[in-house]
Amino acid sequence: MASILAGAREAWRDWLKSERRLAGHTLVAYEHDIATFLEFMTTYLGEPPTLESLAKLRPTEFRAWLAERGRLGLARSSTARAFSSVRSFFAFLDKRGLAHNASIGAIQTPKLPRSVPKALSERDMEDLLDSEPDIERAPWIDRRDSAVLILLYGAGLRIGEALGLTKGTVEGLLTSGRDTLDITGKGNKERLVPLLPQILEALAAYRDACPFMSALAPGHAFFLGARGGPLDPAIVQKRVRDMRRALGLPDSVTPHALRHSFATHLLGAGGDLRTIQELLGHASLSTTQRYTDVDAARLSEVYRSAHPRAKAR
Repeated sequence: MASILAGAREAWRDWLKSERRLAGHTLVAYEHDIATFLEFMTTYLGEPPTLESLAKLRPTEFRAWLAERGRLGLARSSTARAFSSVRSFFAFLDKRGLAHNASIGAIQTPKLPRSVPKALSERDMEDLLDSEPDIERAPWIDRRDSAVLILLYGAGLRIGEALGLTKGTVEGLLTSGRDTLDITGKGNKERLVPLLPQILEALAAYRDACPFMSALAPGHAFFLGARGGPLDPAIVQKRVRDMRRALGLPDSVTPHALRHSFATHLLGAGGDLRTIQELLGHASLSTTQRYTDVDAARLSEVYRSAHPRAKAR
């Protein structure tokens, strides 16, 4: 029976890699989460778990595992991510007809007791972009969502700007080899946005997977809904809500927070405010300062390190 469970774990890992296209480090994290969960259940049940015993687990067993992680002092963010991995594994077993467990649905993802930040940490941002898709979702929709989210975070686009891209614009970008995008934002303010290779790869992956793409006119919206019409922003907002709940992230994590994180992380890495202002398409520098939560200490640091008179001392 242990070999059957091992085979199921291997099949799950292959599915994550080939169908969900998770990054290598994310796969390792998922595997580690399941390994530690099964180790706990081995001790708790008094014997190595089987597919049959996993199907019979009650909420009590899942809560005992969560409580043990708390007793060990593991970060709640780590536990929330581990629970997401376990839930993914059980959903896979259910989908494949290997084991059905209704109890796991009664367990809420551990919430993180932290303040409500407007920007995500780099680790949380990485987890969000690599989070487990819905097993029932069509693969091309997963690629669509990934492309939209990486545009918001990787290029700092507003959701309306991302969903306003046309097929012709993106096709021209992908076929020309260019890595910059012309965006017209609020107040018809135009800006040139550089695109990382990962963004171009995500756009191409979605384009190639979308079943409606070949029939679209150049002026049609590039991002499509499940029935082939232009993608509604509400769908993206719901997707982000589902992802943040699965990861135990605060309610402040919205599509706009990804754009905010783009600016905040650039600033934290040494980017100057004027450049970030141009990338965001803000009309005034004061807007950029408020948007990135630049505090007095940070402004003083930039001022003292960059001003010519400060350097002349």
